[in-house]
Amino acid sequence: MSQVWKITVIVLAAAGVLSTPLIWLLNSPDAGQLTGASIQAAVGIAALVWALLQPGGNHTDDTAVDTGQARASGGGTAVTGVRRPKGRGSGSAKAEGTGNATATGNDSSAISGIDYS
Repeated sequence: MSQVWKITVIVLAAAGVLSTPLIWLLNSPDAGQLTGASIQAAVGIAALVWALLQPGGNHTDDTAVDTGQARASGGGTAVTGVRRPKGRGSGSAKAEGTGNATATGNDSSAISGIDYS
């Protein structure tokens, strides 16, 4: 579960636990309202516990070992190793023995190792 979804579920669960049951209980509830408030609070607490126990998302461990040569030309990109666009992922990244990376021409790039761009 991604961090954004986890936070969303926690906020909604907290709102569910506090909102309607609190309003019902402040206005002298009858038996049905008290039952509904109890069920709503229990479901909210269960969702909160479930969200807290979910592992974080985007956890990947990337490894590149003894990679070969890569060539880019005419605006291309060559990566000998690990590429994580915009730094995505939360695990470790490791590149060993990367080969040559050659770029020729305008707007081309070559990375030998780990690319977080």
